[in-house]
Amino acid sequence: MTPQVIRTGIRLLAGAATLAAAAGVALHFIRWPLEPLVLAASGAPYLMCGAVIGAVGFAATRQWVAAGVAVIVAGAGLATQAPLYFAEPGGNGHPIMAMQANLLFDGADPAALVDQVRTRDIAILTVNELTRPAVDALSRAGLDHLLPHRYLAPGQTASGTGIWSRFPLSHTTEYDGYILNQISATATIPDVGPVTIYAFHPVPPVYDTAVWADELTRLNEILRNAPTDRPAIVGGDFNATHDHALFRTMTTAPFADAATQAGAGHLPTYPTDKPFPPLVGIDHFLLANAHATTVETLPLPGADHRALVARIVLTPTG
Repeated sequence: MTPQVIRTGIRLLAGAATLAAAAGVALHFIRWPLEPLVLAASGAPYLMCGAVIGAVGFAATRQWVAAGVAVIVAGAGLATQAPLYFAEPGGNGHPIMAMQANLLFDGADPAALVDQVRTRDIAILTVNELTRPAVDALSRAGLDHLLPHRYLAPGQTASGTGIWSRFPLSHTTEYDGYILNQISATATIPDVGPVTIYAFHPVPPVYDTAVWADELTRLNEILRNAPTDRPAIVGGDFNATHDHALFRTMTTAPFADAATQAGAGHLPTYPTDKPFPPLVGIDHFLLANAHATTVETLPLPGADHRALVARIVLTPTG
């Protein structure tokens, strides 16, 4: 193989990698609910990494203009991802621990989940894919002793959703018009007062991207109408990542993404039932009048998601 052929191959590889990175940047901003675009946006950060390959390849073959273009694309990609890694300052308040878990119907090991609740001193737990057998299994494992207050909307397979709380719950609501169950309740927390708790689970885009986009939009409207005189915690499997523009719309004031507040970076939570590590972060906490100081993922045996645990500082507004 001649040097010229090698140089040509490197340039072609660098060009393809740079184009892939540019596509990743574009996917970060695109709002069109077309299934190929929505699914590809989940992998946008991986595509953006191609700009580094492009810059190195073009520089190695002395294609300086093309190398400069690749560097610009890399910078654009970095600008979309870097905010995830820098913690935002937060104020004083009342700290609590919260967990979000997708149970894979009744597949998750109830004893393992309850052990994490106990070990992590969890005060608020939101769950998705909650079935009636799972409710019974969690009760037998001792969850109701640790979190004695609950508002549940269990269902068949993926539809069920639930909230468990250390604190009394009131003003329970189930929102109509969704494929899966979306619920909320008000927890009364000492030294804080009322805190609105939401447990959300919009359909995955593979179900129907138009329905997925509509559900995210309507869930965002629920948050826009949330009481502003108290903190709010939103836990859920959003079936959307930081690189879906519709999800980022939900993180606008007064709500913010807990992982971004904490500078936790990318937190892949799905899938965990494959021979490779989880690739996408679709489980999230959104917060209003509150600030996350730490957010991390935890293994949940029997489920196909990692659980999400956050230390949240609640800011009394009264």
